[in-house]
Amino acid sequence: MYKVFVNEKKLTLSKYPEDIEKKLRFEGFATLEIAVDLLENTSCPELNVYGENIEDLWEDFTHMFKVVEAAGGVVSNKNGEILFIRRMGKWDLPKGKIEKGESLEQAAIREVEEETGIRELILEEFLNNTFHIYNERNGEKILKTTYWFRMNFVGDETPVPQIEEGISEVSWKNREEIMSDVFPMTFKNIKLILNDYWDLN
Repeated sequence: MYKVFVNEKKLTLSKYPEDIEKKLRFEGFATLEIAVDLLENTSCPELNVYGENIEDLWEDFTHMFKVVEAAGGVVSNKNGEILFIRRMGKWDLPKGKIEKGESLEQAAIREVEEETGIRELILEEFLNNTFHIYNERNGEKILKTTYWFRMNFVGDETPVPQIEEGISEVSWKNREEIMSDVFPMTFKNIKLILNDYWDLN
């Protein structure tokens, strides 16, 4: 199963129909175009496209977009707090595009270091991917895949926001603060990956 966010609305691609109101059986490329159009241009809050061969379905779906790959980290400290960045009024986790020749792990560590200014990181395991769709200024449709890793900060540096990337704040948050401060002002993908992180803890 794949969960892709289109304007913060969830598109679920699955083998069997999900228990949601709006479902489309996969009949080829046109089904996917209709699904994305409904989420982008109507009040439809979420949608499920289902078909027996989920890998064929996913392959057709990815061919509709330019695919951009990014990597990032869910970074915890010795107090069990998680590191967040604030950009354009939203709380987010540090992440960024993978550069040519980089591994996923290298990109994830580099992006966390650049966006938060902290260095003493231990990379632990891969958590999961998240997917979302957005439009470039030139109208090109992008499918962004972000690979998330669990990381541990073992230093004592104070995080510093990467201002030139539009980051206004970097902050450690405990679980209570995440629920009260972060969740009302973050993206659904971030909630998904945090729930995966907590499930594994």
